Amino acid sequence: MNFAQLLFPDFSLILCGWLVCRYTALNRTVWEQVEALVYYFLFPVLLFQSIVRSPLDLGAASSLIAAGLLTGLVGIALAYSLPHLPWIGRHIDRRDHAASAQVAFRFNSFIALALADRVAGPQGPLMVAVLIGVCVPVFNVAAVWPMARHAKTGFGKALLRNPLIIGTACGLAANLLGFAIPPWLEPTVSRIGAASLALGLMAAGAGMQFARLAQGKVLAVAVLAIRHLFSPIIAWGLARALRLDPAQTAALLAFSALPTASSAYVLAARMGYNGAYVAGLVTLSTLLGVVSLPFALGLLR
Repeated sequence: MNFAQLLFPDFSLILCGWLVCRYTALNRTVWEQVEALVYYFLFPVLLFQSIVRSPLDLGAASSLIAAGLLTGLVGIALAYSLPHLPWIGRHIDRRDHAASAQVAFRFNSFIALALADRVAGPQGPLMVAVLIGVCVPVFNVAAVWPMARHAKTGFGKALLRNPLIIGTACGLAANLLGFAIPPWLEPTVSRIGAASLALGLMAAGAGMQFARLAQGKVLAVAVLAIRHLFSPIIAWGLARALRLDPAQTAALLAFSALPTASSAYVLAARMGYNGAYVAGLVTLSTLLGVVSLPFALGLLR
C-alpha cells in the first residue's frame, strides 16, 4: 500500500488552508472563527456519531486502549524529563518547555478521524474515536499541568467544559445504553461529520506559522523527536507485546505518529506563554506528519 498516496488528500487540504489563509482575503481572523465552529460543534458531533455507529465491546478494545494510553504516558514522561537530562537540559528554557511539552504527546484529532477508515478499515473510526475519548482527558491534563504551575489559572473547569470530552463521553454512554441515531437524522449528522473533517484540516493549515522555528532549537528537536520518532516505535513495541490484531495495530500506529494538536499554540497563548514559538512547533509537526505516518504505517507495520 502506498501510504504517501493514501495521506495525500488530507495533507492537500492542510496545504489549501495555508494557501487560502496567506494569499486571499480569508485571513487568520476568518479561520479563527472556523476553528471555533469545528471545535465546539462540528467535531463533537463527528465524535459522537463515530462512537455510536457500531456496538462497542470494551473487552475487545481493552488492549488497544491500554496500548494507546501507555504510548501517551511514556511520551508525557519523556517530555517532562527533558529539562533534567544532563546533556540537553542546560540548553532548554524552562518556561518555553512548560508551554511546549504538550507538543510531544498531544495529537491532531481531525487528521486521526480523517485517516481512520483508510488505514484500519470499517472499524477504524470507532477505534480511533475510542482512543481519542480515553486519551484526550489525560493528555489535556498533562498539557496544562506544567503551565498551571506558573499561571494562576484553574484548569479543572476548562477540562470539564472541553467539547471533545463532552462529545466523547456522551457517545460512549449512548453506545453502552444501546442508543442509535435515527435513520432520518443520519444523513444530517454524516454531513456535519464530513464538514468537520474538511474544515478542521484546512484550519490546521491556516494556523501554520514558520517565523519562530529557529528559536529554541534543542527543545524543538527534542519534543518533535518524541512525537514523530519515539512514539511510533513505542506503539509498535506495545502492539507486539499486547498482540493487537492488524486493524488495531494500524489504528494505534497511525495514532502514535499523528501531528501534534493544532490547538496547542492557542492553549499556550491563552495561559500567557510563548504562543508564537509553540505555533512554529505545531507547523513543523504538521509537516513531519507527512514522513512519520508513512514511517509508522509502512516500515513499522
